Formats: sequence, C-alpha cells, structure tokens
Amino acid sequence: MIIDCDVTPAAGDQLSACDGGKNGLGTDNGLIARDTVSGGQHLFQPGDIHLGKFADFELDRVGKIVCFRRHLDTLDGAPSLTCTTPLQQGIIHMMSKRAEIELLDAISVYFHHGTPGLGPSVELYQNPEWGFRQRDKAIRGMHYFDTVLQHQPFIAGAEFSMADITVIGGLVFAAIVKLEIPAECRALLAWYERMKQRESVITQPAFSS
Repeated sequence: MIIDCDVTPAAGDQLSACDGGKNGLGTDNGLIARDTVSGGQHLFQPGDIHLGKFADFELDRVGKIVCFRRHLDTLDGAPSLTCTTPLQQGIIHMMSKRAEIELLDAISVYFHHGTPGLGPSVELYQNPEWGFRQRDKAIRGMHYFDTVLQHQPFIAGAEFSMADITVIGGLVFAAIVKLEIPAECRALLAWYERMKQRESVITQPAFSS
C-alpha cells in the first residue's frame, strides 16, 4: 500500500511513474489518495505508518523514496529517469540527494518548527529559530539550483530525470508552506514553468486549478 496526499511532495513519486510511462502501480495496485491535513491536524487512519511527516510508503521490499522511484523506473527493463551508465546514475542520484537536503528536508523542518505545522497534537516540540534557519537554507537551495539551470536545461544535465522530479517535489512543498521562489532566480522559475507543461506534471493534483 502507498499512502499519499494530494498536497504533498509525494506527488514526485507519482511523477516517477507517469513521466517514465511506468504504470506498474496505480489504482489497481494500492495507490490511495488521502488528505492527511485538515485544519492543521493530522488525520491518519488506524494502521497508517506515521513518522510526523506528510506521507510515508509501505511497499514490499521498497522502503526508501529513491529505491521506490528506481523500482518504478526499471519495471520494464528500460530506465528513463535514472539512466543506465554509472556516471549518469551517480550524477542523478547525487543531484536528487542535494535536492532532498537543500529543499525537501529544509522545508520540512521549517514547516514543523517555523509554522503551526500539523497542529499541537503532533507538534509536541517546536524550535522556531531552527525552523527559520531551515527556511533560509531552502532559499539558498533555490539559488543553487538556479545557478545550475543557468548552464544546463535540466537539474542533472541534458535530459529530464529523477533529479528534476525531486526538485519539483521540493517546490510544490515550498508553495504549500507559502515559501516563494525568489524573483531573481530566473533560470529556476523558467525551468519550473517548462516542467509544469509536461503532461505528467500538469495532471498532478498539486497543479490542478
């Protein structure tokens, strides 16, 4: 079972399936859309895995997000989002990891510590100063990826990859917590607009009007 939420960065994992044309997981295979945030409170159902974050995954032998995406990408033996050569794979995975550290993780900490988060029943301890420092880190991360995109069309090079999906997830999360991309990050903003024109992206709930 995969527990997902329409407004979370977990949309990036749906993108992995959609953009790679891998439909091994879907409504017939246990993908459940569930809004876990209502009025600032967590509304997990009994039995859900809960780590104090928006979404978690339960899939036989696949526990980590990177493994989950790689699993989807190689289902048909022709990986398109994680590539095939060791150099390409290394660049993609390291850029994905940087996006997790610079954007997703930083924004998550900001959400849980610098905002009301998921409400007092979940946020038993908050350190606002730490949350705001992580907010600033996320902004620096946006500037970093803006610099990268000034020299190449995609996050990890010349082709769309898992790294782009990870950054898209980070920017979706940023929008949820009302953390805007700085106007001076023109390359990042232009890239994001291009990404939102991709069929796999524009059909995601996070971008529905």
